[in-house]
Amino acid sequence: MLLGFDQFEQTLERITKASNDGYPPYNIERIGPDRLRITLAVAGFAPTDLSVTAQDSQLVIEGRRADEEQEGTRQFLHRGIAARHFHRAFVLADGIEVSGAELDNGLLHIELLRPQPKVKRHQIAIRSSNGPTAVGPRKE
Repeated sequence: MLLGFDQFEQTLERITKASNDGYPPYNIERIGPDRLRITLAVAGFAPTDLSVTAQDSQLVIEGRRADEEQEGTRQFLHRGIAARHFHRAFVLADGIEVSGAELDNGLLHIELLRPQPKVKRHQIAIRSSNGPTAVGPRKE
């Protein structure tokens, strides 16, 4: 039985609403015991064309090229480099923090920190209806 997981259903809804089209492609890698990196292939996008937002345990990356309107005047014989608008969302576990983002050679790197959880342990007092407390409260 799970107790206190009321937000679990909301998290599942956010996951299913996330884009499934595969653009832009991305990697998620562990770069240390408490660090993760998401790398998105965003060739053709400038830093001003990209937006990275963390809110309500969700990381949202959006890209919109400023010159999309001007591309209507260009005539492509072959267009293999996708540079269309995108919206990519990742659900973050509790405690995950976004520490920064960097655009390098067409790759957007987003650094995540996962602080080590503090071990919480404390003794629970057992009361008896026949007398004093059997085990006193003790916090560690």
